Amino acid sequence: MKDEKRNNLSMLMDFYELTMANGYFCCGFKDKITYFDMFFRKIPDNGGFAIMAGLEQVIDHLNNLSFSDEDIEYLRTKKIFNEEFLNYLKNFKFECDVWAIPEGTPIFPGEPIVIVRGPAVQAQLLETMILLTINHQSLIATKSNRIVRAAQGRPVMEFGSRRAQGPDGAILGARASYIGGCTGTACAISDREFDVPALGTMAHSWIQMFPTELEAFKCYAELYPSNCVLLVDTYNVLKSGVPNAIRTFNEVIVPKGFRPAGIRIDSGDITYLSIKARKMLDDAGFPDCKIVASNSLDEYIIRDILMQGAKVDSFGVGERLITSRSEPVFGGVYKLSAVEENGKIIPKIKISENVEKITNPGFKQVWRLFDNESGKAIADVITLYNENIDETRPYEIFDPEHIWKHKTLTNFTAKKLLVRIFERGKCVYKLPKLKDIRNYCKEQVGTLWDEVLRFENPHKYYVDLSRPLWELKQEMLK
Repeated sequence: MKDEKRNNLSMLMDFYELTMANGYFCCGFKDKITYFDMFFRKIPDNGGFAIMAGLEQVIDHLNNLSFSDEDIEYLRTKKIFNEEFLNYLKNFKFECDVWAIPEGTPIFPGEPIVIVRGPAVQAQLLETMILLTINHQSLIATKSNRIVRAAQGRPVMEFGSRRAQGPDGAILGARASYIGGCTGTACAISDREFDVPALGTMAHSWIQMFPTELEAFKCYAELYPSNCVLLVDTYNVLKSGVPNAIRTFNEVIVPKGFRPAGIRIDSGDITYLSIKARKMLDDAGFPDCKIVASNSLDEYIIRDILMQGAKVDSFGVGERLITSRSEPVFGGVYKLSAVEENGKIIPKIKISENVEKITNPGFKQVWRLFDNESGKAIADVITLYNENIDETRPYEIFDPEHIWKHKTLTNFTAKKLLVRIFERGKCVYKLPKLKDIRNYCKEQVGTLWDEVLRFENPHKYYVDLSRPLWELKQEMLK
């Protein structure tokens, strides 16, 4: 495949988007204004929240959305598309309005995290790329955040490139993991493209390349004395690896005026080996030498080995992070919520026997309510877009399914979560730096109650509907 074909992703869409767009065009709906919501229904790993990620790549896609002559010719060969529709695509100009929740924000099921308003033809064609981009990065950012929280302040490095599902899975997965709280990645191109710090030292093949483990260690130490981390489990951690590392530190690193950066254990009983290795390093005069652990880790293993007293200072996490192996699907969907007729917004709803699949109609906004005393998030409220939550007056929230459960709030702050990204096809959003997104994510996760942060049976965070939106939904259901 030629590079120009690979880089043009405008045709990365479900085929039905094209058949429907052609149908809208032919049925006179080309310029009909529609509203689509992206939202998700279930938090991965039965967690208490997810992390929004991937917006920058959505913006990049929308800024470069166009159809080449080759795209048009391909569609023409299908012999089902109207020629005027193909001419429209050939001269395509993006004209939609887009709102989204910023990257790094904790998000919850049912609330719109992206809203697209625009001509039916255009809004429909965006479905797949918005979904696959937000779904993937939100999944990895969410998993990474769980693993980072399990590490209890110890650095976590993303080591999963070789196990990712393809190049984008590795590159953008590293980006998402950084948003979720990882300190860096083994993926060098993600450092070049997104300034995610590239980290890594050696593999077992380096040690095997030399006649002895000691020679391998010494050669590496000569090359990289200021950041010497030695992999000690190629042969035997306690009988060979750690003793040879200590000898290398004494004979190469210290004489050069440096201190050893660390050792890495990549197999075996991490708890037992790290405790023994820690004592050996301390007894040798290297209490500042860090111990790094890797090898098929996840949040549960990390939590358990730390509870057992493991002496690990940082973690390298690979396949179970980059693939979110325990639950590798983020179930975001893209649904029509309203259309405009003669300048008036007409709400639309999807009804299902599965209650969780019934959509919330209309053009909406999402608010997060914070308690002014603790600074903690109390609940999210989905409102109609033109509603306002007055912080100076008591505000009642209620469970939209069990309406007898209600609470009146006072002394709170209400913050709108959805911000405008595109206005009539022009990007009006200033993209923050990735490091700022990461810091924002940490800050926002800190506003959640500890009960919401639990790995098992977390407290269900409230996502309520405003009274006007709830009444509209009930009226449409009736």
